[in-house]
Amino acid sequence: MVAVDQQAQELNCRFNKQATELLIMCTSLDPKDSFRSFNIYNICSLASKFYPADFKEQEMNNLRCQLRHYENIVPTSPKFQNLTTISELCQRLASSGKSDEYYLIDRRIRLVLTLPVSTATIERAFSAMKLVKTRLRNKMEDGFLRDCLLIYIEKKIAVGISTDAIIDEFDEPSRRVPFS
Repeated sequence: MVAVDQQAQELNCRFNKQATELLIMCTSLDPKDSFRSFNIYNICSLASKFYPADFKEQEMNNLRCQLRHYENIVPTSPKFQNLTTISELCQRLASSGKSDEYYLIDRRIRLVLTLPVSTATIERAFSAMKLVKTRLRNKMEDGFLRDCLLIYIEKKIAVGISTDAIIDEFDEPSRRVPFS
């Protein structure tokens, strides 16, 4: 029990209340165990609380209606049996044509699926910013900082660009501005 308490305490310290709530609400779309965790209230709360710019008020009402219909049809449909992940659900909705019928639910699922990618990208950008914008470079202009961060974050792409290629690109007559 001590080990479990320590793990729980560590998780509580790592994720704030809002992040924990977001993760719990995202599980409402999980198709495991015949959509056992499906919860219309949580899905609507997720859309209104964390994605208000993506769902207008009318769409929120339509989302509720779609969710009620979805709850009665999809979990019992043979096409949607034995799904284990949200990405499988998204693929099955697309392949069966149900993503057109439940377009708001499909949008909601796609937003949930992009969450880990967008979070990791933001964390990586802030980590890079800590390294690039040091105390010595604190007066850096935004444009220069953005350019430095882009090169630092996209190292794999930047390594493939040679110095000679950059010089040749800027040496072309079409890139030159005539002085008057």
